[in-house]
Amino acid sequence: MDLQLVFLGTSGATPTVDRGSPATLIIRGGERILVDCGEGTQRQLMRSVGMAHIDTILLTHLHGDHYLGLPGFLKTLSLAGREEPLQLFGPDGLYELLREVERIIGRPRFPFLVEEARPGTVYEMHDYYVKAARTEHGMPGLAWCLEEKPRLGVFHPDRAVELGIRPGPEFGRLQRGESITTADGRVVEPHEVMDEARPGRKIVITGDTRPAEAVSELARGASVLVHDSTFSETEKERALETGHSTAREAAELALKAGVHTLVLTHLSSRHHWRELRDEARLVFPGALLPRDLDVLIVPYPDKGTARLERV
Repeated sequence: MDLQLVFLGTSGATPTVDRGSPATLIIRGGERILVDCGEGTQRQLMRSVGMAHIDTILLTHLHGDHYLGLPGFLKTLSLAGREEPLQLFGPDGLYELLREVERIIGRPRFPFLVEEARPGTVYEMHDYYVKAARTEHGMPGLAWCLEEKPRLGVFHPDRAVELGIRPGPEFGRLQRGESITTADGRVVEPHEVMDEARPGRKIVITGDTRPAEAVSELARGASVLVHDSTFSETEKERALETGHSTAREAAELALKAGVHTLVLTHLSSRHHWRELRDEARLVFPGALLPRDLDVLIVPYPDKGTARLERV
């Protein structure tokens, strides 16, 4: 199943000519999960993959640059006649925020689930989890994780035939974990004809945060970590004051957590992007810094590492 991240907005607190306010879209097969919805997000969606079929929105925290695109986005969906349900998760304060939003745009005309989430598993689908961990930004905040469940191991039909299994429905039963009794009475177990389960992919998006132990644990072994990298080490004092991370700190956390791919985002206009990328690469070689609308393709762990496709 295809998995990719579309970086809709990669700027810090204010948009620039080249970078929009924070928003990242996770596309997994036919599902789309939007993480944050800064000012201009719906236009970035229109310029890239379109606005249809977004099932879930996850807010990392309630600073305006991360949600000011939400009222217009919800209004557009209502005007477009959306009928499919939409779920929205975020930290403490989300209910109050939505009451204010409804005073401005009215109540959405489609089924709309809103929930203030807690750290841990927030919801579970048949083949993945969505989890959260607390961030350190001076206000309630959540880093978000999409973690796929392990996949079935590779099935070896030649082994099954050698053990007396007939091709057909019995192959499927073995792959579903059932034991099969052959015509001569032998019991064939799935592990005799299948390799061990293969790990799925794990995506973590932090939102704004200082390097946090809870985030490090959430990101343990992640395929991709998208981490706040607002400042360089030359602005370390300001990073401390404002609850952000430097590019080096993001790289150090990624290295500690055993992350496979680090993506830097939420960039301050005080810095040129190469300055932040190069600082991170001194600690974490290969760290990526996308432009707006760039796409990160995330293969399964046994198929390679993530790659960035430029628009």
